Amino acid sequence: MNTGIIGIGRYLPEKVLTNADLEKMVDTSDEWIRTRTGIEERRVAGEDTDTSDMAYGAAMKAIEDAEISPEELDLILVATVTPDQPFPSVACLLQERLGAKKAAAMDISAACAGFMYGMITAKQFIDNGAYKNVLVVGVEKLSKITDWDDRNTAVLFGDAAGAAVLGQVPDGKGILAFELGADGSGAKHLYQEENIVMNGREVFKFAVRQMGESSVNVIEKAGLKKEDVDFLIPHQANIRIMEAARQRLELPVEKMSKTVNKYGNTSAASIPVSLVEDLQDGRVKEGDVVVMVGFGGGLTWGAIVMRWGK
Repeated sequence: MNTGIIGIGRYLPEKVLTNADLEKMVDTSDEWIRTRTGIEERRVAGEDTDTSDMAYGAAMKAIEDAEISPEELDLILVATVTPDQPFPSVACLLQERLGAKKAAAMDISAACAGFMYGMITAKQFIDNGAYKNVLVVGVEKLSKITDWDDRNTAVLFGDAAGAAVLGQVPDGKGILAFELGADGSGAKHLYQEENIVMNGREVFKFAVRQMGESSVNVIEKAGLKKEDVDFLIPHQANIRIMEAARQRLELPVEKMSKTVNKYGNTSAASIPVSLVEDLQDGRVKEGDVVVMVGFGGGLTWGAIVMRWGK
């Protein structure tokens, strides 16, 4: 047996904030945002919806999809940089709300690479036989740390949650190889004071290089070639960064996930949110080789190659 995703779900707030809406809030334009980022609109959670609420919405769908009960969860990992409060963790709040009484729970702080960090951490516990079912949630309420007067960052971010239950899958399916990395010397390029502060030029250069390198590395670790890849799910940060990764893998446009136009950059939530959509629309199918790759503040990065199937 191997470790893979046995259930998946997502939560998207109802409120849509379009580029036209942002034109009224900050000195920007729909054309400027679309050409530089690929974003057309994003979701924003209401005042009465916090990070743990969105995590719960996505988690319940993933648990239902996995056809298990919350009581069967052994561990809950929540990747977020926007917790309800510094402590207790979102994972503990979620554990109580789910009724997952036997599950250990902790948060992971790796920014936009958080879901990759969570998946790979979960894999270790399952591979060594310590746990059977691990819930991994990527969730962000970035609207509460966004400076809505800063035209460089206000246009980028959205709120969302994506969740996956990891467990044993048939041999040959699931996670085939992974890579994790960090470079703390780049911490100064993307961080939070009160709100998000970003050196866009430096983050762009790092992301373009790292997304491509990590994608190639995990394919090689899995003993595969570029032509074996059926689908790429990059972190949905910026269409130009995503395109650079796609071109590095020599994939056609239709073999790359693209949800950044609808949801913006949802940080740790972006990869699972995209995977749900790609499965629903039939772009990811049983047996497909899928590369997932993310990068974020820290600086952090992570990549996984998996063969889809339960």
